[in-house]
Amino acid sequence: MTPLDPLGRAQMVDRGPKEISNRRALARCKVMMLPETTSLIASNAMTKGDVLATARVAGIQAAKRAAELFPLCHPLLVGTVQIDFSIGDEYVEVEARVEAVDRTGVEMEAMTACAIAALTVYDMCKSSDRTMSIGELAIWEKSGGASGYWRRSSVGAALVSDTGLN
Repeated sequence: MTPLDPLGRAQMVDRGPKEISNRRALARCKVMMLPETTSLIASNAMTKGDVLATARVAGIQAAKRAAELFPLCHPLLVGTVQIDFSIGDEYVEVEARVEAVDRTGVEMEAMTACAIAALTVYDMCKSSDRTMSIGELAIWEKSGGASGYWRRSSVGAALVSDTGLN
């Protein structure tokens, strides 16, 4: 199965023959910022309101709309979206977990949720901190489908897979 037809043109991959299974994906990214900004977020003192609650809702909405954003991404019924945050001295880490029972994976939904939640943090804080940047967006874990379970190592170079392929 390939996203290219015999003439090399983009096409939607036929997911019909794939087995329906429970699909999960975990994505993470970081919003780097000044320590003063993390303090304002942690104390819920940002002038625009509750940054993390707003970013959580934005991430959930984004996961449900990934197929509208990516031309060859199949629409699927997202079952669960969980957005969590960790606040460090100079960053907010965003973690998005997405789950669905379908014939295709949810990596794009998890990455979209993570990115949009991070962009919402940026939007809510930009009047206080123009130095912010967003980075390190990656899938950290996935399961389901023919490829099974996969997890990124903590250093990001080595990969762990139940298929024996790295």
